[in-house]
Amino acid sequence: MEQEAIKNEYNLTFVVINAGQGSKVLKEAKELGVSGGTIFLGKGTVKSHILELLGLEEIKKEIVLLVSDAELEEKIHKGLSKKFHLDRPNHGIAFSAPLKQVLSSRSSKLEVREINRGGQGNMRYEAIFTVVDLGLGQDVVDAATTAGSRGATIIHGRGSGIHEHSMFFSMNIEPEKEIVMILIETEKVENVIEAIKDKINIDEPGKGILFSIDVNRTTGLFQQK
Repeated sequence: MEQEAIKNEYNLTFVVINAGQGSKVLKEAKELGVSGGTIFLGKGTVKSHILELLGLEEIKKEIVLLVSDAELEEKIHKGLSKKFHLDRPNHGIAFSAPLKQVLSSRSSKLEVREINRGGQGNMRYEAIFTVVDLGLGQDVVDAATTAGSRGATIIHGRGSGIHEHSMFFSMNIEPEKEIVMILIETEKVENVIEAIKDKINIDEPGKGILFSIDVNRTTGLFQQK
């Protein structure tokens, strides 16, 4: 008898936290009802003249990816914020986005759900992901900064050998690649994308991949006064 498709809706939650905290985030998320997650290594970029003078403009980060039932979204944000003080500056950020397609081992079916544009309160955000060759990540960050971005996270694909690879959004990311993740207000997205395109010619073959996703909810973002 054919099994029925699971009708749950799912979210993907990204947590960007200082190095060494990723496993703790994963442990706390499991206690909140998340079945599991993946930890990536990366570095955060902050544009500050004082930090640059001190050599601290790049900070080691861990990025935790969590897939969960959509109904857990608020619980995850509140729980992680309380545990890791995400409501305070420089303690980390979290944002979540709806998953359009989920392949569940319990049903072996591909589920497709309708996606409404995300955001929370009066401010809507999107996450821009740019996959480029190793060494070009900073060029992407620089281009995005000129278009209004205040920072980004650069994620490195890892592998023990040149023929091994990591998986990210079902794409093969070999060790010589960098993934730049930028969380930005929706109104600035087009300008940022155009700036990145002009900087590294990403629309030419072999130059890289760029895509954006809508964000449902954010935690830990602080607007500049």
